[in-house]
Amino acid sequence: MPAHARTFDRDKALEAILYIAQELDSPTLHSVSKILYLADKRHLQHHGRLICGDRYIAMEFGPVPSTIYDMMKVADGREALDPDTDDLIKESLSVRAGRYVKPRRKANKDLLSESEIDCIDHTIRKYGRKTFGQLTDITHDDAWRKADENQPISLEAIARSLPNSAELLAFLRAR
Repeated sequence: MPAHARTFDRDKALEAILYIAQELDSPTLHSVSKILYLADKRHLQHHGRLICGDRYIAMEFGPVPSTIYDMMKVADGREALDPDTDDLIKESLSVRAGRYVKPRRKANKDLLSESEIDCIDHTIRKYGRKTFGQLTDITHDDAWRKADENQPISLEAIARSLPNSAELLAFLRAR
């Protein structure tokens, strides 16, 4: 089975970061990452794919979307990914004090599907007011526990952590 149900979509990822950040009261690198992970799990459970196709890394404080985290570090001036997209990222968002994500424009929701927006909105309603520690605890799930620290969390492990895991794994294998 491939590492992900689909390839990473950088344009969609930028809009997802912006959308989550504009909806949270005090968005941080941590809270944006955790909300996206939980929204991705919901979207995978109900629609058989991740929102942006990013790969998650098992970090100390929970799963981190690898490329999306790098994109947020570009906004903070700590990373460079691609000259063609770095400027777009910096024009779209900034990171203050090394952790607070600040959108510089509204998210283009046309790049997110209705199901993706629904999953993000549901996740923000359910988890958007949780503290750093609460989000960390919630995302220290079976998929995170089964991965070695600083190593990728397989899509299969995420799927196995969901209530419809057998059906979902069969669907992912058939693709």
